[in-house]
Amino acid sequence: MIIETIVVAEDDDSIRKFLSILLTREGFDVKVVERGTEVITECRISKPDLLLLDIMMPGMDGFEVCRNIRKESNLPIIILTARENNEDKISGLILGCDDYITKPFDSTELVLRIKAVLRRAKEHSKPENERNIVELPGMTINNTSRITEVKGKVVDLTPKEYALLWLLANRPEQVFTREQLLDQIWDVDYYGSTSVVTSLVKRLREKIEPDVSNQYYIKTIHGVGYKLGVKPL
Repeated sequence: MIIETIVVAEDDDSIRKFLSILLTREGFDVKVVERGTEVITECRISKPDLLLLDIMMPGMDGFEVCRNIRKESNLPIIILTARENNEDKISGLILGCDDYITKPFDSTELVLRIKAVLRRAKEHSKPENERNIVELPGMTINNTSRITEVKGKVVDLTPKEYALLWLLANRPEQVFTREQLLDQIWDVDYYGSTSVVTSLVKRLREKIEPDVSNQYYIKTIHGVGYKLGVKPL
């Protein structure tokens, strides 16, 4: 039996101890850290299956930790925080976290959501019958190197921006609702608002569209959602 490892990054001692006991009882190997600056080092050493990450930590906040981890891995990340405002949720999800849970939390729901993220991460790691490279007029997307070039220049995309672009590029003519994109890119259906998808599309357009107002690559289908606006070459 393979025991999955979870790194718990939490500066509150009582919450840290509670999470360690809870997750150990669920059969996980738990590593705990209390400072943001320790998280990246611990993840490199223990190579966990999931990171449970607080936002407000000394040394480096959770957003910066997430940003740094996403530069080198697709480690599943769940943010667990007392900060409830929608802007923080959008920031965390766009940076690449896989779920966002606010305190106080129900321990049963937390465990279920951890298991759901782990299960989906395993499913996504399976080989898919997709091309490694998609060429669009003026754009090349390489899924092996995860590099996107627009007019020959590399565009710096966040993991979620890239995931959105790759999904649309591999499904030409398919229209996705915001709810479908929320489910497929983040694998979550816990958020009442799809504003995170709208924000993600806006940020991606600002990076790849020749003219943001003309919607060349990503078309808005009013009242429905979005689709790829050009045919792959």
